[in-house]
Amino acid sequence: MKFTKTNLDGITIIEPKIFGDHRGWFMETYNESNFFEASINVKFIQDNHSFSAVKGTLRGLHYQLNSKAQTKLVRCIKGAIYDVAVDIRKGSSTFGKWFGIELSAENKKQLLIPKGFAHGFLTLTDDVEVQYKVDELYAPECDRGIIWDDPEIGIEWPIEIVPVLSDKDKKAPLLKDAENNFSYGE
Repeated sequence: MKFTKTNLDGITIIEPKIFGDHRGWFMETYNESNFFEASINVKFIQDNHSFSAVKGTLRGLHYQLNSKAQTKLVRCIKGAIYDVAVDIRKGSSTFGKWFGIELSAENKKQLLIPKGFAHGFLTLTDDVEVQYKVDELYAPECDRGIIWDDPEIGIEWPIEIVPVLSDKDKKAPLLKDAENNFSYGE
């Protein structure tokens, strides 16, 4: 596995080694010892799987408050997404900054998003399936969000139309108004 750091502390691109022949291919998507060697000490406890039927579906920006915050390991197993993480750690030099990357069934890249970041993705194709590991269970009382088009964040989503959104995501607040109990260095 190849681990590549990004401009946001903790956000890591993970590229698995792919072994292929005339029959197809094989890859490891997670190996605890490889992650520990890369100084990523996370104990994942749940796998999630989502399906989005149409291109232009946007899910996010989501996070859970401390003490139920989640680290996520995200990959796209069918189709393609533009995956985004936003630093929401108060006191961080990159607070409000974002990182985005295309994850697809073809490129097999994964994105590690630690606690203290909001996460969202935009489907770039129809019939998209995304799988992600988390290190904390879903806690509806801690579930929060930020509006996808917050001008202060300025995410450059690769879309020219209004995305397909859930009612919850349409009503999400701006970052400056969102409940947030993350501090840099905690």
